[in-house]
Amino acid sequence: MARPAQAKKDKSPEPRPRSAKKPVAAATPGSRKAMPKIDPPSAPFPIVAIGASAGGLEALELFLGGVPAGCGMAFVVIQHLDPKRKGMMPELLQRATNMPVTQARSRMKVKPGCVYVIPPNRDISILRDTLYLLEQVPPRGLHLPIDFFFRALADDRQEHAICVILSGMGSDGTLGLRAVKEKGGLVAVQEPASAKFDSMPRSAIDTGLVDLVTIAEELPSRILDCLRHVPSGLRSAVAVDAETPAQKSAFDKICILLRARTGNDFSLYKKSTIYRRVERRMALHQIDRIAHYASYLRENPQEVDLLFKELLIGVTNFFRDPPAWDILQAKGLPALLAASPAGAPLRAWVAGCSTGEEAYTLAIAFRETQERLKLPGRHSLQIFATDLDPDAIAKARRAIYPANIVADLSAERLKRYFIEEGDSYRVGKEIREMVVFAPQNAIMDPPFTNLDIITCRNLLIYLGPELQKKLLPLFHYSLKPGGILMLGSAESIGNFTDLFSPFDSAARLFRRGNVPPRTLELEFPTHHLPRKPETLMATDPQPAAGNLQNLADQLLLQSFSPAAVLVTGAGDVLYTSGRTGKYLEPAAGKANWNIHVMAREGLRQELALALPKAVRSGEPVQCRQLRIGTNGGTQIVDLTVQPIAEPAALRGMAMIVFVDVPASPVDEVVAGKRAPRRSARVMELELALAQARQEMQSLRDEMQSSHEEIKSSNEEMQSTNEELQSTNEELTTSKEEMQSLNEELQTVNIELQSKVDELSSASNDMKNLLNSTDMATIFLDGALNVRRFTTQATRLFKLLPGDIGRPLSDIACDLVYPGLSHDAEEVLRSLVFADREISTGDQRWFQVKIMPYRTMDNVIDGVVITFNDISAAKRLEAELRAVVGQKEKPP
Repeated sequence: MARPAQAKKDKSPEPRPRSAKKPVAAATPGSRKAMPKIDPPSAPFPIVAIGASAGGLEALELFLGGVPAGCGMAFVVIQHLDPKRKGMMPELLQRATNMPVTQARSRMKVKPGCVYVIPPNRDISILRDTLYLLEQVPPRGLHLPIDFFFRALADDRQEHAICVILSGMGSDGTLGLRAVKEKGGLVAVQEPASAKFDSMPRSAIDTGLVDLVTIAEELPSRILDCLRHVPSGLRSAVAVDAETPAQKSAFDKICILLRARTGNDFSLYKKSTIYRRVERRMALHQIDRIAHYASYLRENPQEVDLLFKELLIGVTNFFRDPPAWDILQAKGLPALLAASPAGAPLRAWVAGCSTGEEAYTLAIAFRETQERLKLPGRHSLQIFATDLDPDAIAKARRAIYPANIVADLSAERLKRYFIEEGDSYRVGKEIREMVVFAPQNAIMDPPFTNLDIITCRNLLIYLGPELQKKLLPLFHYSLKPGGILMLGSAESIGNFTDLFSPFDSAARLFRRGNVPPRTLELEFPTHHLPRKPETLMATDPQPAAGNLQNLADQLLLQSFSPAAVLVTGAGDVLYTSGRTGKYLEPAAGKANWNIHVMAREGLRQELALALPKAVRSGEPVQCRQLRIGTNGGTQIVDLTVQPIAEPAALRGMAMIVFVDVPASPVDEVVAGKRAPRRSARVMELELALAQARQEMQSLRDEMQSSHEEIKSSNEEMQSTNEELQSTNEELTTSKEEMQSLNEELQTVNIELQSKVDELSSASNDMKNLLNSTDMATIFLDGALNVRRFTTQATRLFKLLPGDIGRPLSDIACDLVYPGLSHDAEEVLRSLVFADREISTGDQRWFQVKIMPYRTMDNVIDGVVITFNDISAAKRLEAELRAVVGQKEKPP
């Protein structure tokens, strides 16, 4: 809604927010709702960049008219303006808002509650909350001021950046919003149906990265709702390692739901990154606590898919970080080409390729380097480009990009490697055929091998240290000796200096070392399909009457049954029941869950004898009145070792049961008086103990003898084992190579299947189109041989399916048209259409059009001949001529 312009005295060199006359609490139901400020004054305030073009003035007025007083945000308007006219935009927009609207000037400090408008014939940028105006340079193609400022704002304000796209033609802002989204900012777009020109909003929505889509006047309130519900303290808690147990539990649940739904584990990714994406989704749904958001995910599986897409946001563009690509072309690629035999194929892997720009960049860089060096024998480069996001892979395969890629590519590269199609560009066939795209999880799926170069840019920064330590040795394994690893500008090889050496530190290029990787196993896990989310973390049902017996049994086991431990025959603990702390305690040092190590003093010796005896004999063994040392005293215990024969799954194991025995009154009196005399019972026990020790010593001697014999046999078997191990290593290497080869074949198969599906769909569309026209059509190749024909063509020519490849002149025809072949050759030579009206022997007439056959690469490869039946028109013409002739005869 329009508002009267403010008085001139309100203006000042530095714009300032105007105070509202009414207090916020006095807002009436019918008035616009006043919003409190989002952040305290010391916190960074949000800056909203608004991009608009054709039809944008009305949308801007509606948007600014919907901004409430005291919103705490600053607004920068980037409108496509005529560079030769004086800018009137500030005066026009001032009518729609009480906020001061000012034309931006260089070095102007941005303040909340103000609107800044780009002046004509200038580009605008921002650095540390200060605006800077730049002279426009002659554009190589389109002038894209919205993209330019969106990228600058994303770098400067990070998650406090908000971009809004309103009515306009073209696609300006589409690439910039990707940068805002990558930094955790908010993206809002006007509903295309409400925009006068919907090209810019639709282009933004097609990216799949838009958070809010609504009419222009509702966008401010929706943005404020999101900002007011941004959870505070999540990422800061992670940064200072002060994550609460509730937050950690909710985070783990979110990771479990993502893994169950998508099959991808995000628990080892950087928590700050995950929290930033989660916070944005929480703000959109106006959820304040992460635990509530975890519950919301369980109830809404589609939200899990949206969060997954949010986590996979990959911002990329052609020749990102140009200096790094210049160094790769000047030093890296020439070194690889020089080290390869003439004509030998090179192999590359682009991990995390997103929508394909980086893979195509590598292909272009290789082709340019090859043409510049002019080495003998033309090398080829096969690029495997993979990403976790199947939608991004689908876009990369289409190889169609918006027109605003002109900001990242020179005119020479656009002309040489791209084909312009309307308002977009398609990657040329030469570059497209160098790249094979496939969905792949670089962490879980087998890697490619025998590679000359790997580019993994801006992926490691999202992974935690554990995943980085797994991925870098994997890259070392995949590269050939001397191969090159290219990382992002903020990434490094960490502590793996023994695997990689710097090739060019400034460009983040590293060369693979010839030393074997550290002693670790490179796993090639199979990919498991995700389970249905409905079966995970289901809400516990209320106990039914039929379950009371089970619940009672569980209560008895937990509260009244003796402590027990399930162990293997060797003593490894598999399961514990009840409180076993009085009898077992973890040993110091490396974790060891063997009961012989964990048994307290007084149990260890008896367990060492009783457990093997019970397992050998299959009978239970009991040891009574054992005194064990506890914390600050002793406890009398009866020990029972029960071997297990049934069920079959537990066969060979044993259950060890501990039962406390209360001390007798006599023992208490003796212990209290500390009687110096020892009873006969004590002497009897000491004698039994001495006999037991003698038997144990005898057993130890026998075991020592057996051990020496076993050692001798073991040495003989060890030599055999080394031979088998060598053979096994060779088989393992062959297996890994076969797995990698199988992965490559699957990737190529997916690519080929995708192309077959596209060709099949296109063939079906063309067939139905030609049949729907009911027009005879014949396609000829450059030698005027039949390439394809429609069913209607058989009415004029005696064509059969086996005539494909035969000259058209050899086919019998009903047309009285002896010059058909000559006209077709003339069209091929001159590229000028031919149009004739030809009759048949049975007095039918046809309009014959001969046109050149033009391929997608703009190559003439034959002709297309159409035959349109005009017999009815000819008969009508003859009848009219007859009527006119009769009227002209004299009476």
